[in-house]
Amino acid sequence: MDTIEQTQDAGWRGTVAKASLALSIFTVFWFIIAALGTKLGLWNWQVGLGLMTINWGLKLIFVALGVSVIAVILSLIKAPRKRAFILAFASLLIAGLSFGRVAAFGGEASRLPPIHDVQTDWSNPIMPSDALFAVRAETEAMNPVEAAPIVPEYAEDRWPGTPGRLVSELQEEAEFDPTQQDDRADAPYPKLDSYITQAPSEAAFEAILTLVKERGWVIVASDETAGRIEATETSFWFDFKDDIMIRIQPTEEGGSRIDVRSTSRVGLSDLGANAKRVRNLLDDIEIALR
Repeated sequence: MDTIEQTQDAGWRGTVAKASLALSIFTVFWFIIAALGTKLGLWNWQVGLGLMTINWGLKLIFVALGVSVIAVILSLIKAPRKRAFILAFASLLIAGLSFGRVAAFGGEASRLPPIHDVQTDWSNPIMPSDALFAVRAETEAMNPVEAAPIVPEYAEDRWPGTPGRLVSELQEEAEFDPTQQDDRADAPYPKLDSYITQAPSEAAFEAILTLVKERGWVIVASDETAGRIEATETSFWFDFKDDIMIRIQPTEEGGSRIDVRSTSRVGLSDLGANAKRVRNLLDDIEIALR
């Protein structure tokens, strides 16, 4: 009986396989812990994202990959054990998928410009109201909101040549250009322009306010007379807060000109989140105002 049980469990090789699977599973939970701990306020985002996720998390993945490879090899040498191989292979698969996710994250980060603030009209920038400035101050927002922001000096290490350049220039360079790219997916950013509609400003304001509420964003201020809506979206994992400013202006023809600005409170690069948010909102506004 002892011999049969040892054959099924593969003895010490089965133990190594189980350990490798436990380590790979722990690695996945490690990233969840890092994010939720940040969200719950157990540590700040620099620790949760920078230290636990990017630094320690990547090292943990490499350890899990190494142990998984060893477990697979041990399950195959001499007398192969089916159960040990299945456990080791599952461990390798989980660790490999985790590495792929982190590698994709890093590739996307290097592909996108070092900016966290985008808008549809930099020639006439939308500036936050006193109410939004106050809310940002309460949460100790690290990123200032300026009329003509520039890339800070510390971006030089990861994005050489970008410090001192206007954010508006980097946004324009990253946007889709049909003369340079065959497909919109080839461009780091979608094209962001002011949206002109024949709908009067009052109707546009109500439609946009409805869209903002449907998204679950927290409305900071809404003024139909001024044609302004300001709201905040909070990410699920790390509790990052991004502020969205919407301006609706009447045109001489009786329609409306709609501009949107979206900016992150912390972090140098937003990984394209603000540009994607603005583009999706503009697309939904176009549908709502047809």
